[in-house]
Amino acid sequence: MDEKKKERLEAKGWKVGGVEEFLGLTPEENALVEIKLALSRNLKQRRQKIMTQSELAEKIQSSQPRVANAENADASVSIELLIRAILATGATVQEIGQVIADAG
Repeated sequence: MDEKKKERLEAKGWKVGGVEEFLGLTPEENALVEIKLALSRNLKQRRQKIMTQSELAEKIQSSQPRVANAENADASVSIELLIRAILATGATVQEIGQVIADAG
């Protein structure tokens, strides 16, 4: 957010801050959220290039709605499932590590 907009909002009594502040997240919790979001985005980008959600679901022995939830960073989806799904798209461990490194 640009500084002028922030100043206008604060002048009108609005509190301006980041998601971690709004939700009261610790730095570790915030990092975990950012990692999950990055993995979800990466999964969707990779999957869309090579297969449907249903095809990926079959490959990882899951369901299409579960893959959709994974791609949308649903809180019910574990990081383990995200990583398994990304690996099923042909990603290497190094590529996944780079996604995580870039999340921070």
